[in-house]
Amino acid sequence: MDVSIIVVAWNVRELLGNCLRSVYEQTRGIEFEVIYVDNGSADGTVQMVRQEFPQARIIENQDNKGFIKANNQGIEIAKGRYVLLLNSDTLVLDNAIANSVGFADAHPEAAVIDR
Repeated sequence: MDVSIIVVAWNVRELLGNCLRSVYEQTRGIEFEVIYVDNGSADGTVQMVRQEFPQARIIENQDNKGFIKANNQGIEIAKGRYVLLLNSDTLVLDNAIANSVGFADAHPEAAVIDR
C-alpha cells in the first residue's frame, strides 16, 4: 500500500462527496486506501460514504472528537507507507496524490510534503 488517505469530517456531506469522488477519479498508478473518520455527523454523511464509496474504511465516532484526535484514529489503522491528511473540502486534480508519492519516494530525506 503506497498511501493511506485520511479524511476527517463533520456534517459536510456534499463537500465530502466531491472530495472522495475526486480522489477516486484522479488517483492512478498507485495503491491507496481511503480512511474516513466521521466526527458524529447528523446529515447522512456516513450513509453517503457507505453507499457511494464502499471501498472506503469508515471510523464512525458518536460525537465530535476534534480534528487531531480523529486524524490519529485514522493513522492508527493506516496501512500505507505514507499518510496523507486530506481536508474534506479538497478537490484532487491531475493525479496529484500519485505525484506526491513519487516525490516522496525520490526524496526520502523529506519528512513532510506540503503541496
